[in-house]
Amino acid sequence: MIGDYLFFTGLNILLAWSVYVILLSGVMSFGNGAFMAVGAYIAGICTVKFGVPLEAALVIAALSCVAIGVLVGFPALRTRGLYLIMVTIGFAFCIRVAAENIAYIGGVRGLRGLYGTTLWQVYGAIAVVGAGLWIIARSPLQRILDATREDEAVAAAIGINTVYIQLAAFAAGAGLAGFAGALYGHYMAFIAPDHFNILVSINIVLFVIFGGVNNMWGPVLGATIMTLLPEFVLLLLLLVRPDGLLSFRSLTARAASRWPVRAPATADERR
Repeated sequence: MIGDYLFFTGLNILLAWSVYVILLSGVMSFGNGAFMAVGAYIAGICTVKFGVPLEAALVIAALSCVAIGVLVGFPALRTRGLYLIMVTIGFAFCIRVAAENIAYIGGVRGLRGLYGTTLWQVYGAIAVVGAGLWIIARSPLQRILDATREDEAVAAAIGINTVYIQLAAFAAGAGLAGFAGALYGHYMAFIAPDHFNILVSINIVLFVIFGGVNNMWGPVLGATIMTLLPEFVLLLLLLVRPDGLLSFRSLTARAASRWPVRAPATADERR
């Protein structure tokens, strides 16, 4: 049980960072749940169909998602704002429909036989990615990303290739999401298209928005709280308020025992 909490907390931190990396360049994506699915299925094919070691499959899944991120991002990043969000949502739906209709990966029945993910792999990945983000935050690249995010026109005027920067950030976020998806699939031992619906992408974005988008620790805080809080709130309610927050019947019974209702006075008592 504790291992599951630790795993999903770590996984969601990686997924939150995958959106944060893209947001650094001023781009919002709701397609990281789809890249998570692509990574899970590619790694699953490598390990289940071809017997590739999990470590190699994780790298293959991440690099494949980087390449797909470039292919998707190049046309998608020609749009802005709401239109870009719609494009990434459309991509997420396309990936799910494709997974449901490809018999080689199980279709709607899913792909079984994945295993091998450990907590060491998850938190090792967090350490590596976190170190990379910490280094970026203290490098000239951070200033380039800040300029691109704040005003693309001004950034382009001073010689920054904003298209390249945004495409690189989009591809990096896609690769990180694919890596996290591969870890997820080999922890669950079974993946299906339903595991990667659009709500997954929305939740990943919410991790970042809830924790804060101004530094790398915001997504960590948001992912941790939103992963653990629902479980702990439920446990606390079961311990403290097993009858629910508003227990009207219980309160009425106490009140009745403290202030008993008197019967109406008789005619003799009224005289």
